[in-house]
Amino acid sequence: MKIIIIGAGPGGYETALLAAKRGVEVVLVESGHVGGTCLNEGCIPTKSFCKNAEVLDGLREAESFGITGLDFGFDFSSVVSRKNAVVEHLREGVEGLLAHKNITLVRGKASFKDQHTITVIPCEADGSLQEYTADYVIIATGSVSASLPIPGADLPGILTSKEILDIEEVPQRLCVIGGGVIGLEFASVFRSFGSEVTVLEYCKDILPRFDTDLAKRLKQSLGKRGIEINTQAQVTGISMEGPEYKVTYLRKGKEECVVADKVLMAVGRKANVDSLNLADVGIEFTPRGIAVDEKTMQTNVPHIYAVGDINGKMMLAHAATFQGIVALDHIMGVENNIDLSVMPAAVFTSPEAASVGMTEDECKEKGIPVKCLKSFFRANGKAVTMGETDGFCKLVVSDTPEKTLLGCHLYGPHASDIVQEACALISCKATLGQFKDIIHTHPTLSEVLQSAVHS
Repeated sequence: MKIIIIGAGPGGYETALLAAKRGVEVVLVESGHVGGTCLNEGCIPTKSFCKNAEVLDGLREAESFGITGLDFGFDFSSVVSRKNAVVEHLREGVEGLLAHKNITLVRGKASFKDQHTITVIPCEADGSLQEYTADYVIIATGSVSASLPIPGADLPGILTSKEILDIEEVPQRLCVIGGGVIGLEFASVFRSFGSEVTVLEYCKDILPRFDTDLAKRLKQSLGKRGIEINTQAQVTGISMEGPEYKVTYLRKGKEECVVADKVLMAVGRKANVDSLNLADVGIEFTPRGIAVDEKTMQTNVPHIYAVGDINGKMMLAHAATFQGIVALDHIMGVENNIDLSVMPAAVFTSPEAASVGMTEDECKEKGIPVKCLKSFFRANGKAVTMGETDGFCKLVVSDTPEKTLLGCHLYGPHASDIVQEACALISCKATLGQFKDIIHTHPTLSEVLQSAVHS
């Protein structure tokens, strides 16, 4: 059996590795760096920035822990250099893993010639066009940054989540267009770095796909840190006045503006469907992504699959990884119990936010009776000792005799780690009674889950 995988991000390279271990011959095509957006300009570099921000915040709070006399400087160029070193280290690790006897890594841009054949334009200028044929094809070309169709969106210096990772200095004033995961993470980080940050979000709340309670509380928390967040703000244009940017927006029928030194366009991402030649080989797609069967990741062409951001289902690195497993298992006739509907998500702001399962609003829309149980980090012993008491936990439980756990939504210290326990229980369709019987170490932050269970 031979499989072509287009794209070496998490959905591509991890599927390639698993297939190779199972004895499948794999041709993996990548036009850029291996690791995709996540490793090179997304999850990993932003988390490197988050760590620097965490250390800075900790130093500023040192006096509250009885530590005085600290005198520290902040060298942003070192922050960027450290980020680059982290990315390079992990990229080299992926390159090493892909040096597998069953994997042929091809550098170039792929497009379909027919339903079983792809052509590759090599990255090298003097390279010749290559063709590869396989029994199956998995498309994992990911996504690219989206932009608003407004005047000034293409002005020089308007940053995306890629460019902001390589700026040379911390802007005094940063305007972030978009209050989703990407926008809020950069807003939080650059506030810690010293920027005056304004966030403009079109929707009623930040984090539109997250639980409403969580979004409102996190907005308050970020506001206390000095981040100005304007929701229901429709950005209408960007202009330059000398070295400054003027971002104009409508809010409640009134025109307002923000003046900033840098502008980050963080309005989401769009499927990278360009140049694949999908229409000519009959693969159904829309601007949102390639249409796939949610259980198998098959396109309308049965031997062609699409995983990760390219199908627009859930733009998360771990979603791409597990969709790749689902696709490969279907190709090879392997049974699994992966439930792609239980997909945890995290926001690495300060404090962190995390979510898994159904929200209260989703349950209401579907007519599912629920009860919501809440607890707060201010009552958690470990959080108090850490001096990080801002946060809450909300469990969504079915209002039935079984009291099945349906969702968990929280923000606070290490929320991204804590949510994983709830994820495991929701995947196993655990009940509230079973959750109550699980012993938690004391004192730990995860006890916030038990506190909610017993609330």
